[in-house]
Amino acid sequence: MLTAGPGFAAALCAGAAAALLAGREQGPRRARALAAGRGPEPDARSLSPRGSWERWWPVVRARREWSCLVLAGVVAVMGGSPLPLLAGAGAVPLARRRLRARERARERARRTEAVIALCGTVAGELRAGWQPAQALFFAARSTGALASDEAAVLAAARFGGDVPEELRRAAVREGAEGLTGVAACWRVAVDGGVGLAAGLDRLEATLRERRDGSERLRARLAGAWATVALLAVLPVVGLVMGWALGADPLRVLLHTPAGLACLAVGGLLETVGLWWAGRVVRRGEAA
Repeated sequence: MLTAGPGFAAALCAGAAAALLAGREQGPRRARALAAGRGPEPDARSLSPRGSWERWWPVVRARREWSCLVLAGVVAVMGGSPLPLLAGAGAVPLARRRLRARERARERARRTEAVIALCGTVAGELRAGWQPAQALFFAARSTGALASDEAAVLAAARFGGDVPEELRRAAVREGAEGLTGVAACWRVAVDGGVGLAAGLDRLEATLRERRDGSERLRARLAGAWATVALLAVLPVVGLVMGWALGADPLRVLLHTPAGLACLAVGGLLETVGLWWAGRVVRRGEAA
């Protein structure tokens, strides 16, 4: 590891010198472009597909699970053993599953908020004197509650199609279940002549109450999730304490029979404990 220091320093210095030279040449180029009346030249970083961090950030965010493999590689180099690298490779699909579940939860919450906003917007526009089809068109475009089903629903509303049926089809997505209530209100208003605005107001209040109840439940379970996170961090804390006391825990765990046995048993117990704790908390959320 010490032999890589000079090479890394040389590469860092070369990169800094290139950045400085590019910055020095950028000013004269802009001046010549302005003098010629062509306007400032575009920045090369904005033209290069690899020169802008904003271009790469979505890719990095979509591959965050590979950070497990990077951290495992660091530990493998420090411990001089390939076992952490294998463990990191096994953790990648688990991290990907967890990240995707978190993304789905955020998307579900966003759709729920959009449906609530749709109900309030349609009711408000109906009271302002708009026709139901016009109010639905404006609310759908402003809230995005219908997403990919927006074209079908709006076409049905504009040309006399079956709007409730299209709303029920759009309600199959996670978080958009409230559209089933909108379809019921639309059906009752069309068949029975009942005020659509009043029904949407009651539906909006119901959806808001349900959302607030879910948020209160998540707040109560925050302490349980904190306990699960603490359980996951405890092995790392133990390794840090071992280093602080002057020991070499990685050498013991990765290069001795007793250490390998302790690592296997401890890893198994840690996995079972995390799974059981997460299962208990998730059952509480589902209830």
